[in-house]
Amino acid sequence: MKKIFTGLCLTTMLWMATPADAATTQIKIDDVVVKSDTAPEQKNNRTMVPLRVISENLGAQVHWQDSQITLAMDQTTIKLNLNNRTVIKNGEKEQLDVQPYMKNNRTYVPIRFIAETFGSQVHYNQGTVNITTEPLLIEDEKIKVLRYEYHMTMGGVIQDIKGNAYHQALFKIFQEKKGDKVEAPKEYYWHFNLEAPGSYYKLGQFDFMSHDQNSVKQYDIYTLNQPFPEELLQGYPKVLLHDATEDNWYLFSEQAVKAIQQLINSADSNGFSKIISNTVA
Repeated sequence: MKKIFTGLCLTTMLWMATPADAATTQIKIDDVVVKSDTAPEQKNNRTMVPLRVISENLGAQVHWQDSQITLAMDQTTIKLNLNNRTVIKNGEKEQLDVQPYMKNNRTYVPIRFIAETFGSQVHYNQGTVNITTEPLLIEDEKIKVLRYEYHMTMGGVIQDIKGNAYHQALFKIFQEKKGDKVEAPKEYYWHFNLEAPGSYYKLGQFDFMSHDQNSVKQYDIYTLNQPFPEELLQGYPKVLLHDATEDNWYLFSEQAVKAIQQLINSADSNGFSKIISNTVA
């Protein structure tokens, strides 16, 4: 009798622990575990994730109007409404299995529908949602990682940024925000030169690396050393972009630099950044 009772308990426990669609414990995008202060949830055997996971790590632009959410990427647009299963995808109505909802000031949306609509592949493995996005191609080379390097007074930092959406977004800024081509500055360095008015300091180096660890494209951002009288700096642009691969120089903007830094900060906070070397004292 004791053996029968034990067997029944064990069967019940196994049945409870292995439903048709096991509870999701984490999300991986391009093999990176996404950091989030809010865990995914299961509703009607569908995985619901905070909207931030979509907007920051899949590269979708998000726009709110009242209770309607618009997600856009490339030529694809999705419109969803809180507490409503009807969704408009590229102008056509569809029905979701689970409606978006608000919980603890977080908006939850169905990850599979949105990810697949934006061209990503989704599969589940032992409680993990694995999402694979399209890699950035430069000169027909798939980009594996973006290596970002910057120096400070007493050392430097090298970090690798993963995630195809981050690669796409950063490369787009470099491509679209560069201004007119200009001549190379007479003096430019990795460090501050406080003895040379009109010299430039390298804010950061960005290497788009292939799977075999070769640099496919390198951009460097330089800023004007400014602790000089204003009359000595007239005519010097504040920010320059160096396409180191082609050895061409362009005007660049402070707004573009801020946009790049915001993406890097987002990658870091979401788990897509790894420090390779840190010699900062």
